[in-house]
Order: sequence, then structure tokens, then C-alpha cells
Amino acid sequence: MSEVDMQAELERLRAENAQLKSKDKGGLTLKVSEKGGLSLYGMGRFPVTLYKEQWLRILASAPEIEAFIRENDSKLKAKE
Repeated sequence: MSEVDMQAELERLRAENAQLKSKDKGGLTLKVSEKGGLSLYGMGRFPVTLYKEQWLRILASAPEIEAFIRENDSKLKAKE
């Protein structure tokens, strides 16, 4: 990789980093990962990255997940 290419890549990464830092701290953002997965940012320090089939399975299970959370609410912790 030439010096010019490295500088261009460094600037691109700096701009991407600044954009990620400037977003609303409580918001969720989505991005396509380098390997073609869907990354969800804003849930914690690191993104949650799964392939689309995995996300679709989770979304299809949303009612069961919500019911489980309601049933086990007293045992589950909430991040403050």
C-alpha cells in the first residue's frame, strides 16, 4: 500500500470514527460489515453483528422474547 493510499485510508477511518462519536449517544445505528453482516451499534461498547438470516430469526421471535422478559422481569437486571 502506497503512502498516499495509507493517508487516504487513515483520513477515511478518522472521518468514520468522528461520525460514530458524534451520533446521539442513546440512538441505534445500522451498518453493513466488511463480511456482509448487519452490525447494530449503540447497544454497548462493541457492535452486535449477525447475518441477515439471524436478525430475521430474532425479529420473528420478538413476541416470545418480550413474553419471556415479562415473565422473568424480577430475575433480569437493567443496565443503568
